[in-house]
Amino acid sequence: MTITEDDLAKARGSWGDGLVAIATAYEAGGFDRAKRIAEQIIDSAYAFDFGPVLFKPTLSGGEKTFRTTRKGALSYFVGNDPEYPLDAGFALRGWRQTRSETAACVIDGTCAMWMGWFFFTDKNGDVVKTDKSFGYRKHPDGGLRIVLHHSSLPFEVQTQGS
Repeated sequence: MTITEDDLAKARGSWGDGLVAIATAYEAGGFDRAKRIAEQIIDSAYAFDFGPVLFKPTLSGGEKTFRTTRKGALSYFVGNDPEYPLDAGFALRGWRQTRSETAACVIDGTCAMWMGWFFFTDKNGDVVKTDKSFGYRKHPDGGLRIVLHHSSLPFEVQTQGS
């Protein structure tokens, strides 16, 4: 069965809800609880059971920029992994709400790509905007799984003074 735009919206919503669930689990129950939730979110949202996932997190760089394994994705979301010493745990930053805006999407049967913006609101009401691209593949269970996740902070044009 082909992927629909509604399927893409639901997948993005679930991914964002998962990020909020990790953040609130961390605040309510500490790191171990947040890590358990993050593992569940990763297993339900990403296609690591198919093979490598092409994942470039927002705040990653150097030799560990790309995360093609479940372990690397988990470290990005919750940190505390000596193999990824720069990871502070993006999902632990107090997120309370997410929303997305679509720039464009391409659907080809059981594969789809989406590009747009994600907005993350933290517990203080501060909002972070990211540029995102997701590639999805239909999973045998009927859900979508992320096979490509690229995220970056928006480019800001620097103007020179007169």
